[in-house]
Order: sequence, then C-alpha cells, then structure tokens
Amino acid sequence: MRVIVDLTRCQGYGQCAFLAPDVFTMNGQEALLYDPDADDAQREHVLRAAAACPVQAIHLEQMATRHRGMRTGPAPPPVRAGDGFRKTGRIVIVGASLAGARAAGVLRRDGFTGSLTLIGDEPYEPYDRPPLSKQVLTGLAPEDHTLLPRLREVDAEWLSGIAATGLDLAAKRVRLADDREVPFDRLLIATGARARPWPDQREAALDGVIPLRGIDEAALLRERLAAGPRRVLIIGAGFTGSEVASVCRGLDLPVTVVERGPVPLVGALGGVIGAAAAAMQRDHGVDLRCGVTVDALEGDADGRVRAARLSDGSTVEADVAVVALGAVRNVEWLHGSGLAAGVWGVACDAGCRAFDSNGLVTDDVFVAGDVARFPHPVYNYQFMALEHWGNAVAQAEIAAHNMISDQAHRWPHLSLPVFWSNQFGTNIKSVGVPTFADEVVIAQGSLAERRFVAVYGYRGRITAAVTFDQAMWLEFYQGLIERAAPFPPRLPTADRVERRPVPAEVPERLEPSQVTVVVTGHDPAERRAWLLHGDR
Repeated sequence: MRVIVDLTRCQGYGQCAFLAPDVFTMNGQEALLYDPDADDAQREHVLRAAAACPVQAIHLEQMATRHRGMRTGPAPPPVRAGDGFRKTGRIVIVGASLAGARAAGVLRRDGFTGSLTLIGDEPYEPYDRPPLSKQVLTGLAPEDHTLLPRLREVDAEWLSGIAATGLDLAAKRVRLADDREVPFDRLLIATGARARPWPDQREAALDGVIPLRGIDEAALLRERLAAGPRRVLIIGAGFTGSEVASVCRGLDLPVTVVERGPVPLVGALGGVIGAAAAAMQRDHGVDLRCGVTVDALEGDADGRVRAARLSDGSTVEADVAVVALGAVRNVEWLHGSGLAAGVWGVACDAGCRAFDSNGLVTDDVFVAGDVARFPHPVYNYQFMALEHWGNAVAQAEIAAHNMISDQAHRWPHLSLPVFWSNQFGTNIKSVGVPTFADEVVIAQGSLAERRFVAVYGYRGRITAAVTFDQAMWLEFYQGLIERAAPFPPRLPTADRVERRPVPAEVPERLEPSQVTVVVTGHDPAERRAWLLHGDR
C-alpha cells in the first residue's frame, strides 16, 4: 500500500500518529515520519488517519496536489474538436523522477491519449527522495519503500536504466546511450540534479566517502551507519548535511559537521536563523565547526577513509565521510543542443517553455523540477532554480497542462516555494524565498526556545517566512506574501512585545560564470548566440 504525505501541507497535528501508529510517528512536537509503503494490513488505519487529517495531506495509491489557483479535480477538460495533438501527438519526458512521473500522470489525467515515453537513467521506478535522508537512514523504512504511488498505471512506455545523451532540436529526437533515437512532437526536460561529488577523485574513491542523493547512496549510508562507525564526518551543513547529522545523533553516533559558512543553513535561511540551527545542533551533541573547510581526506593502506585535514590545521578522525556540498544540475546531455542550458539549469519562461541559446522561447520543449531555471514575478522576475519537492510537483503540473493547451489557455507557474526539513525533533518549514530579503523579524515565538515564526522582508514588503515547530502559521504568511503585504508585519501578539527587524544576514548572491556566450555572424539575419561550455 503506497502512502505519501504532502509535507508542504502537513501542519504536524499528529492525528495520524494516534490512528495509525505503526505507519506514522511524530519525531518531536511537529516533525512527522512515516512508512511510504505500509503493510496492507494497515489500510483501514491509514484510511481513518487520512480522513482525520485536518489539512488532507495524506494520500493513498495516488499523488494528488492542491496548489492555490490550480484546478484540482480529477475530471479532465473536454478534448476540443480538431485537437489532434491530444489524441495522436508524441510526448517524450526525459527524467523519470518526481517531476517527470507527476507530469506523465497529469498528461493522462487531463486527456492526452497520444504516445507517451519516459526516459530515466536509474533502473528503478520513480521514487521519493525526501525520505532517503530521514526514514531510510533511521531504519524506519527500507529504501524500496520510497517508490512513488500509482506509477505503473500510467499508460506510457518506460525506458529505465538508460541515459539520454543528446538532443537534436531540428529533427526533434532524443539520443540515448545505446545509440537509439526517440522522436517527439513535444519534450519535457525533467532530469533534475545529482549530488556534487568530492572534487578530488582519488579521495572521493576512498571507501566510506559517500554523497547522498539517490536510492543506492542512501542504502549504502544506512548500512555504514548501522555498522557503528567511530565517527561520522559531514562536509556541508545545508539541509541534507544537517538532516544526516540529526540521524547520526538519533543513532547515538559521534558526528562532526564542517561548514565553510558562519552557521548551518546560511545559504538557505540567512545568518540569523542559521544561528538558531547551530545552537540546536550543538545542544544535541554535534561537533559543529563553522568557518572552516576540509582540505583533504586521508585513507589507510586498504583504501578506507580514516581522517580529514581541515583548513584551520586540525584533523578529524572518521571512517564515514558524508559529502553534502549541494547539487549539480543534469544538463551535460544538452550541450550543443541549442538550448540555454548551463550550470544554473535550463532557462525557461513562467509557462515552463525552454529558452534557446538566443533567448527565444521554444514552443515544443518544456522544463520542470530541479533542472528548471525560471523567472518568478513575486521576486522581481529573478530567475531561480529550486530543489524543492513542492516546486517539482507544481511545476510538473503546469508544464503538463501547457504542453497540451493552446496559447490562450496556458498557465504561469506562480506557486510560492514551500520547503520542509525534520532535524533533531524540530519541524522546519519555509514559504517564499528567504534569501531574497534584507531584513528578518521574529514575528511570533522565541529564538531561544526554537519555536518561532521568522518573517523576511525586502524593501518594505514580506517575501518569505520560516517556522520552527509552528507550521500551522505558514499558510497565513503565504497569503501575506502573495498580497505583497508590508514588512514588518503589523500583527497583534499575545505577549505585546515589540518585534524589531534585524539584518537577515543573507549571503551575497553569486552568479554562475562557468559558461561563456559568443555571438557569431555578421548579417543581422544570421547572427546567433553560442554557448561555450568549460569542456571545449
């Protein structure tokens, strides 16, 4: 029985943990963990839990979503007379993870009856990634329980375990690693991202050096943690690194976290809230070292990692090193295709239509998920790429709708980013883009107690909110962001304490510089832009 909880909606009330305790558990006050592939004997309990959920976040056997401004009913729109593409068109989706799988389901739900092909380089059915750093590492659920629900029932050709290696836009063909070519009328690029590897290949090959992004890596890391290592070293204190640190302390394993920034999560939440995260880690026994980097990983004669030399001259002995240095977007297969694809992802408009290298919108190529870089009107049309579960789902639905709609009926992707993380028994959730801010104010609760709502502002308007164990307030602040409400918020509070904004301590935004653009030709009708990638 496939179970999925839309944790972008979950507010931590915990009724599910009372009604189906063998499936759902509360880790702390609001942090929910669950088995995504519960035993069928639990069906009645899970059904009662789903019915009792105040925000209807629990789904069985299918993945429904509810995004503000989007149609949510199961009935597809009528197929218009003469709409031949919906009936006989060919759609290819490259990337068979969350975004690609969701788009495939929406295409069929909304009346597309033509040819549908999904291409994925992993040999597995599409699976949910968030449980890998939570349920799988803790042993609450094995890795094969993370498969997404209701995927086999989508009428599509699934080409799994084979990578796309090239794209011919003129001929409308996707080239595969086995030299096959797959023709399309419309294409969805949903190739996502992969874990950024340790830069030294020799050190990265040491036994015990493990990145965390996919199902195989999660299974290997769980095995190593279960073996009881002397110490775990985590390189990077973003969300993945912090969640792994939380799991290690829950298993009573010594853990050292090394972060080049001043505090954990600074790149996502800024320095003020990052300081609260730092205190939380240290209170739970994490050896947190900020403002330093790992200069080298050292191994023994058998090729097993044994220690790390840090930039401050110290050494950390460890026999597991988790590399949590962020993600690399999977765009290499698009080099030479003519699309605007680079280290930032694949550029697209708000309707998910890809840009080519000349900055022109393509009509038949769409992008969704972690690999997409798109402009958001709420954030001054700044292009952004988001590695969020909710964004992947919402953007996939928009892309699927627009692929089978005419120009007059296409939708923009305007959903605000929503993100969550469970760490050290604390449920952290955010809405909006916290790094698009110059100030932050603790609107409710207390940093010291680590139960609060932090509201972010930019030039006098609210742009984001982050909650620690206060998830029920997130939807309220989402409405304020969408209405461009003034910052700081003028809200009455029970304690009547004046809340003063402080600088958000957001790191300076860095623009990618690994790609060079040159303009060729002399005649205005012949001039073209070409991307020169680093491998040329």
